[in-house]
Amino acid sequence: MSKFSSAVRSMRLRTLPLSLSGVCLGMMLAASDYRVPWTVILFTALTTVSLQVLSNLSNELGDYYHGTDTKDRLGPSYGMMEGGLTVSEMKMLIGGAIALCIVFGLLMIRSSFGTLLSLESVCLMMLGGAAISGAMKYTLGRNPYGYQGLGDIFVFIFFGLVAVLGSYFVAAHIIPSWIFLLPACTIGFFSIGVLNVNNIRDMETDAGNRITVAIKLGEKKAKIYQTVLIVLGWICMIVFCLLRFFDPWHYLFVLTLPLFIMHVKGVWKYSGRELDKMLPLLVMSTFAFALLAGFGFLKFLLFR
Repeated sequence: MSKFSSAVRSMRLRTLPLSLSGVCLGMMLAASDYRVPWTVILFTALTTVSLQVLSNLSNELGDYYHGTDTKDRLGPSYGMMEGGLTVSEMKMLIGGAIALCIVFGLLMIRSSFGTLLSLESVCLMMLGGAAISGAMKYTLGRNPYGYQGLGDIFVFIFFGLVAVLGSYFVAAHIIPSWIFLLPACTIGFFSIGVLNVNNIRDMETDAGNRITVAIKLGEKKAKIYQTVLIVLGWICMIVFCLLRFFDPWHYLFVLTLPLFIMHVKGVWKYSGRELDKMLPLLVMSTFAFALLAGFGFLKFLLFR
């Protein structure tokens, strides 16, 4: 049980709602205009979860190699840091996660397009390969982008743009119009926010090993940056709703506003280890935001 418990801790299950936020929103927006088979929804969700687990496991191994995760770390401890998992065991877990990403990804494409040989399927397989590589190279490899201050850009691309627009394409088989960049940017900005809070919390222990945007900015400016990210996310989604036909249900996500206000206040109030509590709050707020925003557009199908 100790090995199993360590493996589960290393998977960082509290991050999974964030990775599902963009996919859920993209799928629900697509389902408001097109018929989406339940198998496509299921395998898309499983692919997303597998990629997030792969990212978490790879990040832990990369941080171990770089000596970043020490006993002085302010965030939660995981399997390798606690001594519950060896390097070889972590590599086995990573290999299993890669296999799941490939299997669920292929099942997702097959269930959506009916074949793996079409142009769309091949393009999605290439995107999937890039997603697997991106998930692993945040801290792993010779030049991990997470150690060069590029994490924010990659999180915005994969958690925001790829998650929302990619899932919409898988579900609807069409490239969405430009206005769908707005909800994609919303989830992207919130996702950067999660990374930024993590980086603000770990500024002292990260300083000797990696470069992050928070370290470049300093704590005060990093908190201003956090506030801007949250505000931009809200602006993008509100503009998206204004550009669509008016319906009060489209603004259902406004119910989550108190959670985001609580988060921003907490970011300015806390520092160091206490700041960690703002991470799950933003993750769950983003997930609730995505579900309510998507449900607001699905309302016509559910109640007609």
